[in-house]
Amino acid sequence: MEVIDHIEQFTKKPYAVVTIGTFDGVHLGHQEILKQVVGDARSDGGTSVLITFWPHPRFILNKQGPDLKLLSTFEEKKALLASLGLDYLIKIPFTPKFSNLSRGDFIRTILSDQIGTKKLYIGYDHRFGNNREGDIHFLRDQAEVYNYQVVEIPRQDIDHIGISSTKIREALHNGDIELSNSLLGRCYSITGRVIEGQKLGRELGFPTANIQIDKDYKLLPGDGAYAIEANVSGQRLKGMLNIGFKPTVNGSKRTIETHLFNFEENIYNREIRIEFVQSLRKERKFNSLDELKQQLQKDKDKAIGILQ
Repeated sequence: MEVIDHIEQFTKKPYAVVTIGTFDGVHLGHQEILKQVVGDARSDGGTSVLITFWPHPRFILNKQGPDLKLLSTFEEKKALLASLGLDYLIKIPFTPKFSNLSRGDFIRTILSDQIGTKKLYIGYDHRFGNNREGDIHFLRDQAEVYNYQVVEIPRQDIDHIGISSTKIREALHNGDIELSNSLLGRCYSITGRVIEGQKLGRELGFPTANIQIDKDYKLLPGDGAYAIEANVSGQRLKGMLNIGFKPTVNGSKRTIETHLFNFEENIYNREIRIEFVQSLRKERKFNSLDELKQQLQKDKDKAIGILQ
């Protein structure tokens, strides 16, 4: 899959099969749509193209944009899409100026002149152009003018995608990793950098890698302990992770701490990728550090059993 960062860099194709969307999380519902696009392009000797927008339009248009949490960063989304066989991912920078592009100009300059769209997969409720005036009816009205075919993604499929995205976010918020993973078709993951912490875990016999997430819009699972698998510099490791405020020691800042099993290497300032496998328990306050230590051992035993 080739990633095009600016639409002007794309060379018009003789037969492009196109779809448009943010595809946050690239969950199982998204994957089904994209498989149709890829399969259609291959059977007709064409090129499969996904147009997406970055930053997420709600960051630009919605006053609540800073509070929006996403299931995937752009880099994560790019990697997931590449595995589905797409030929091109076109990333259109979403700016206030771009948001003012008329619905007619979007079809003419982008879909037709720049891409060469011959078949467009689009949801029944998709909106585009200035003030979101463009819709599937307008696309069909212009289809003969610009020589493309509109393939409507059925309402039940779009509703399923929307419901799945909502369910995944709710499941993660509640710490229900099993449900979120089943809807994603893979383990939910985060990527960050290992930073120095208070080293309390080391004193308890459970040294932890404190993780700093660079993208503050990335959705984190709810506070609690999890069985995880990690990737550090190509090494595949197993462990457990805690997200929360460490109420037993009156913590005031939400932290992400990972205890990696049978691993003592210094990994400060290195990138770490975490895959959430299963929830162990919710975060709670313990009466003493000794009680906390006993619980950590129970968590570890449980995680080892899960990850075998």
